[in-house]
Amino acid sequence: MSDPTRPISTDPTLTPPGTEMTEGERRAIEMVEAAETGGRKLFSWQRTLVTVVAVAWCLYQMYAAQVGNIDTLTLRATHLGFAFFLAYLVFPFRKTPGAPQTRVPWYDWVLGIGATGTAAYLITQYPKIANEQGGVLNPTDVWVGSAMVILLLLAAWRTIGIAMPIVAGVFMLYALTGPKGLIQGDLGPQLQLHAGQTWPQVVGQLFANTEGIFGTAIGVSAQIVFLFVLFGAVFDKLGAGEWFMNIAQGLLGGFRGGPAKASVLSSALNGIISGSAVSNVVTGGNITIGTMKRVGYSAEKAGAIEVASSSNGQLMPPVMGAAAFIMAQNLNIEYRTLILAAAIPAFLCYGALLVVTHIEALKLNLKGLPKSELPRVRQTLLSGWYYLLPLGYLIGTLTINPDANPERVALNTIVVMMGMMLLQEGFFAGRDGRGAARGVLDGLKKLVEAFEGGARSMIGIAIATAAAGIIVGIVTITGLGFGLADIVQLASDSVRSLLAFAGPQVASFAAVVVVLAMAQLIALILGMGLPTTANYILMSALIVPIIAKVAGLDTSNPAQMLPVHMFVFYFGIMADSTPPVALAAFAAAAISGGNPVATGVQAFQYELRTALLAYMMFFNPQLLLIAGGRLNGVPFGEAVFMVVFAFIGLVAFSAATLRFLHRRTNPLQTLLLLLASFILIIPTQIVWNLAALALIALVYFWQKVGSRAGPPPLAAQ
Repeated sequence: MSDPTRPISTDPTLTPPGTEMTEGERRAIEMVEAAETGGRKLFSWQRTLVTVVAVAWCLYQMYAAQVGNIDTLTLRATHLGFAFFLAYLVFPFRKTPGAPQTRVPWYDWVLGIGATGTAAYLITQYPKIANEQGGVLNPTDVWVGSAMVILLLLAAWRTIGIAMPIVAGVFMLYALTGPKGLIQGDLGPQLQLHAGQTWPQVVGQLFANTEGIFGTAIGVSAQIVFLFVLFGAVFDKLGAGEWFMNIAQGLLGGFRGGPAKASVLSSALNGIISGSAVSNVVTGGNITIGTMKRVGYSAEKAGAIEVASSSNGQLMPPVMGAAAFIMAQNLNIEYRTLILAAAIPAFLCYGALLVVTHIEALKLNLKGLPKSELPRVRQTLLSGWYYLLPLGYLIGTLTINPDANPERVALNTIVVMMGMMLLQEGFFAGRDGRGAARGVLDGLKKLVEAFEGGARSMIGIAIATAAAGIIVGIVTITGLGFGLADIVQLASDSVRSLLAFAGPQVASFAAVVVVLAMAQLIALILGMGLPTTANYILMSALIVPIIAKVAGLDTSNPAQMLPVHMFVFYFGIMADSTPPVALAAFAAAAISGGNPVATGVQAFQYELRTALLAYMMFFNPQLLLIAGGRLNGVPFGEAVFMVVFAFIGLVAFSAATLRFLHRRTNPLQTLLLLLASFILIIPTQIVWNLAALALIALVYFWQKVGSRAGPPPLAAQ
């Protein structure tokens, strides 16, 4: 069994015996490096410099969390400065898989130092800009600010793709030109929000205040997200990732289609500490995909299950990717409140995915792995029980203590794990006869690797949140969001008019559904080119207020707004597995040897249950523990009732989309299952609940009778 914590190397001469990677694993790792941690393979002093800067960034963020009083803009600008420098050093402009660059060209040194210099300039000059200049930029400030904007877009192009720079460029062009004269007629006066901004005004908005590049998004990245990403990196390097994998294999690997179920469970456990779908695919997929193929899953189905389970890892509290921290800030609620609200939907999502894997196993008539090939659960638990200590402290403190400071809790957990790393490696070395001192040195080396890995993983997040700040700043300065809301409001009013004959409640419901469907489509399209965090930031700035307006929600009430934010967040996560871009599917296909597009299509089919769950949360906020207009207001008994019916609805929907229950469903059975699942989107009326259950029971017994009449038809593979 390969070790997911081993240093990544594509040089076979450097790979220890027994841990050789397949060619597919190498390609998948190269995808992760190119997309998330940088594709350059540096050597000598350049490699050392990257390590030193990465470790320095980690130590600075830990220091900032410890002292807790660093000036807001200074912290955010320093955070971006580190990201700038590393982005230009480790992310090449042109990525050539299989032929990584081994040195930093001179122009990237210039760009990296120049970008970092713009952040340093702002740190030193901001007091003068704010106090002596009254916030007005002088010509030098404008030039430096312009350089930062351009270099930020170039860095975003390298780290997260071309989509974000294009979108940001369009927004800046809109700010410079204004809509005047572009839209005429009856709508013209409503949409002429501004007559155009000057370039110094745009730069001032983006560069020299906390409503643009250095807004809330990068503030959360600098203050909270970094520490949780570093926690995940240290926890995985400690050995917890492999331990989770062995636990999942031992518990579920022997059941029908067991390797797929183990993939789901291990991804859920890894999702607790990691918010990256692609790296989760590579870390777990090098084991689970092969075992799934061994028991009979096709390459595409095996890869798709890994993609779906890894993508959903971003739904698992307490980390939930970077977007969850920003969501809590946007809603002005405690992070503790958010992760408690998100827990039930996350478990529902993974529970439904386990059902999906079981249905696929039934379709293909698969078995599990022999018990002799599975890790022994009791022995595995005893070998790594102490991994639960830092995780228990983190989750327990965040959920139980209402006064807990998330970044301080994460910092304390990291420090504890650093001590655990040294003790663990010292113990292992002493046991193996290498000497405890040698073990401590190995532990320090692993800590440096974890720090570097955590910092590299943060580059894309920091750049993405800063670049998204450009768009948020433009929306703020131009009032663009109000114009978009007016357009959608007109579309909503048209739907209400068309369905007026059905009554005001039906018409209003249809109008909300139309707007949600539009938001769903926008989130999926944006997600093809943007990471989840950037996708959520854009959707929360542009689309969430529109949904709230059409649905008549109070934007100042977090209990009313949380379902809307979760709706767009869930569809942003679905975009990770949406063809044709779906990087997670390409990474899984590289390991499985399957077709990447077919893998993505299959993963999207598995992810459809996530779409239904997003609608369930919107129309039934009790799944988020919201009742009576307040958060955490649902009694335990009611919560259990809602969870049971929601799960039944997700199972029915999964069976319908896969067109299989006990045997292949015919069109009428599929329609009945779909109807039942749609009824259970809002499980509040007992009569409707019973009707949905009756429909599911009808299909169940119908299929049972068919099973007795003859063998089920072979499912298409």
